[in-house]
Amino acid sequence: MFKLYLGNKNYSSWSMRPWVLMRQAGIPFEEVLVRFDSFEADSQFKRTVSAVTPTAKVPVLVDGDLVVWDTLAMTEYLAERLPGLKLWPTDASARARARSVCAEMHSGFGNLRTACPMNIEASLAQVGALAWRDKPGVRADVARLENMWAALLAEHGGPMLFGAFSAADAFFAPVCMRFRTYALPVSETVSNYVERVAALPAVQDWMRDAIAENDFRDFEEPYRLGNART
Repeated sequence: MFKLYLGNKNYSSWSMRPWVLMRQAGIPFEEVLVRFDSFEADSQFKRTVSAVTPTAKVPVLVDGDLVVWDTLAMTEYLAERLPGLKLWPTDASARARARSVCAEMHSGFGNLRTACPMNIEASLAQVGALAWRDKPGVRADVARLENMWAALLAEHGGPMLFGAFSAADAFFAPVCMRFRTYALPVSETVSNYVERVAALPAVQDWMRDAIAENDFRDFEEPYRLGNART
């Protein structure tokens, strides 16, 4: 059975991608949650994860003796290992497009990531409003996502970016969480897509687990002193 190492579900957007992909696709796996205590070299988190992967980061996919430590590499490996599940679109052109937007997500949108880190438990509309007002890079990232998603939904007819659920929707699920947490202004088309992603069974499970953690990490949330549940 696959084993997936991940960090706190409330904060770890990178962990969310392969977890949602695997859970929504019905791929059995053992979950190994490694709590964020700090990211210093001597932290329990770093010691635990560095024993599995040289990057000392999550997520990490383990399949027997094989260790895969990059979300795109995990997706490609799972797609090759389990071709019947069709994690990518069937059509070659759509598949290339899906890989392109996943790669763009993988390496881009740094302004949005920095200003609005994933925090599923919180409601941070005020933080989002300030980021929207003061950070043109955030507005540019959201505009790109608006254009991308609207074009894909129009081209493939929804409900997901390429019609049926695919790796692309798993990759953008953490962005959907950010849009909800920070109440960023988006079009009705994008807002409806965000809510459809949030309603996916795998995303519902992730969100439920994230809220249940009730594990405030001050280094992940420099904008507040504690969470509303403590």
